[in-house]
Amino acid sequence: MTTTVIGYPRIGSHRELKFAVQKYFKQAISADELAQTASQLRHENWQTLSDAGIDQIPSGDFSYYDLTLDTATLLNIVPARYKALHLAPLDEYFAQARGYQGEHGDVKALSMKKWFNTNYHYLVTEFDDDADIKLVGTKIFDEYQEARDAGYQTRPTIIGPYTLIKNGRFTGHKTASDFVPALVAAYEAVFAQLAKQGADWIQIDEPALVKDQTTADLALFSSLYKPLLAAKHGLKVLGQTYFGDVRDSYDLLTSLDFDALGLDFLEGAETLTLVQDHGFPADKILYAGVINGKNIWKAHYQDKIDLLNQIKDAAAQVVISTSCSLLHVPYTIENEPQLDDKYKRYLAFAKEKLTELVELDRIEAGDTALLEQNEQLFTQPRYVENEAITKLVASLKEADFHREPSFEERAQVQKAEFNLPKLPTTTIGSFPQTKEVKRNRAKFKKGEITKEAYDQFNRDQIKACVEFQEEIGVDVLVHGEFERNDMVEYFGEKLDGFLFTSNAWVQSYGTRCVKPPIIWGDVSRNQPITVAESVYAQSLTDKPVKGMLTGPVTILNWSFPREDLSLKESTYQIALAIQAEVLDLERNGIKIIQIDEAALRENLPLRQSDWYSKYLDWAIPAFRLVHSRVAASTQIHTHMCYSEFDDIIDAIDDMDADVISFEASRADLTLLDTLQKDHFKTHVGPGVYDIHSPRVPSQDEIEGTIRKIVAKIPLDNIWINPDCGLKTRGNKETTPSLIHLVAATKKVRQELAYEN
Repeated sequence: MTTTVIGYPRIGSHRELKFAVQKYFKQAISADELAQTASQLRHENWQTLSDAGIDQIPSGDFSYYDLTLDTATLLNIVPARYKALHLAPLDEYFAQARGYQGEHGDVKALSMKKWFNTNYHYLVTEFDDDADIKLVGTKIFDEYQEARDAGYQTRPTIIGPYTLIKNGRFTGHKTASDFVPALVAAYEAVFAQLAKQGADWIQIDEPALVKDQTTADLALFSSLYKPLLAAKHGLKVLGQTYFGDVRDSYDLLTSLDFDALGLDFLEGAETLTLVQDHGFPADKILYAGVINGKNIWKAHYQDKIDLLNQIKDAAAQVVISTSCSLLHVPYTIENEPQLDDKYKRYLAFAKEKLTELVELDRIEAGDTALLEQNEQLFTQPRYVENEAITKLVASLKEADFHREPSFEERAQVQKAEFNLPKLPTTTIGSFPQTKEVKRNRAKFKKGEITKEAYDQFNRDQIKACVEFQEEIGVDVLVHGEFERNDMVEYFGEKLDGFLFTSNAWVQSYGTRCVKPPIIWGDVSRNQPITVAESVYAQSLTDKPVKGMLTGPVTILNWSFPREDLSLKESTYQIALAIQAEVLDLERNGIKIIQIDEAALRENLPLRQSDWYSKYLDWAIPAFRLVHSRVAASTQIHTHMCYSEFDDIIDAIDDMDADVISFEASRADLTLLDTLQKDHFKTHVGPGVYDIHSPRVPSQDEIEGTIRKIVAKIPLDNIWINPDCGLKTRGNKETTPSLIHLVAATKKVRQELAYEN
């Protein structure tokens, strides 16, 4: 059988691209030097796939920042505000991703959202009424030619027009259908140029099809693809889907003139049934996603062979592939020399998944030794069960998931307890992780300094952070989190049941990478995690200091979860561990505790009919379990990252937190209308400026944002804060931004007092 992958990681096995792009941002290297690093990484990927024995190698899956942004830029879908800067093409590209503030002007970045049900973020394409959609870029052609010149005949890939539209934002009066003719013409031009260069295939990614599709959606898809597939210019076209099944569009897809269709047989709950019940056209090739592109556990070959046999019974031509791009897993287990073989033999990162594809092909051809060797791995227990925690989860009752008294009663108690001003100011938790902070952590890990020296450095940082917040007038302080690396990894390191890596980096967005821990076994807490730092910070000030925790759903969603235990049970184990930390903080005098659920929406099923039964019915109670036993006077905050909250706003209110902060600055605060309409009871802190951009917002800008919030939300329900933690920013941006935030808040308070 033929083997392939949908896409491959691009950040570099040691984050080479991340560091090169950041150097470019600092003008430490030129555009040509950045391009040289990028070219080297592409060649390494093609060589890796070729050496592994992968038959069909993709190109075009590389990006400096984001593939959706690449596609929009290729097709001239660039909002006028960026073109008006008159920057060089690469700088215009990065201005869309990060915003721009300099001699050419001052613009915010494009909105950023989660890429379906992953921790990757994409930049939202803006379709303005005057958008002149046409092929203007050369990236997909340049990378195909680069690969061909190096001896690789690749399959160019591109985000499809339907997904581009469905994930886009329409800023004027025009709707999706108005852009169909121009998009068809632009994609046809892509086909023509690739065919002229000698390409055989093109892969068009249309993951938007795995969401619920209406009759109008399918009509839109048809209006794009019927004319496009009638003008292939000799190319063969692979329509690639992932993250779910295409139950609404299967008949349409198989009837259109695609030469091949890529389907996800892992997250696609009904994919196998669709193929078996409806059949698969004999004149099309089925690209079967059977190797998990989102998790890191080694595949059980017998299960895969059984699945492939069923697929082959229904389809005449089958290519073995991954369920999605390998962008969502680390590069290779070879980068983990410190990890014991007793762990590594159960793991498969991107490079190892290439081996799995090839070995499945060999097993299909009759290599029984590989099958027997793999089977031995799954015949013995992987870890020792923690019976105490499994019994505790099994004994949970409905009352354990509910807090008393009611939200309204708690609000009155807390108002008297804290006596905060109108529009209280705070931050989301973390302060900049400077070079000095990172160096201190690295020295401690290498054994170059003592634990006492490490802790004293962090106490000095906490003291300076508290003093700065007091000096500028922040109302509710944080300790800055200088002792923490990644928010989930930090908690995982303090809990039993987690496994950690040294170099298993995964791209989250742009240059932002995370190193998700692996949930190896049952999770429990055996000692306090954050109490010492929070208590020390509180001892420095009379103002309240927030305890800062990560919630159970986010810890699960930002880890690689187990496959031998339900997500619900695993999350409840984590929730009980975090609950113990909450109660310890409360006992030690921390009266405001923030439990971040930044990734709440991340695992939300892509089909609305599954939202509650398969996720929210246990994810929301898991959060309530964490804080259900605190006193009425203890104020519980939570925070959520870039997401689309409007359609699950009732579920978020049902978390029964006292305050929620969320990222809204890139979304023009559109969520405020939903909060107003749905009479959202939880007090809210819509982010008043974007921390993912290096821009420093002016005081006037923040004042304007606060006034918009006050116009929509009851005054007593509003908090003022940045839209996320500040760890990825520098002090030179953070300091003036927070000064402007506090000054703007005071100015609006004065206006409101005058009006009243």
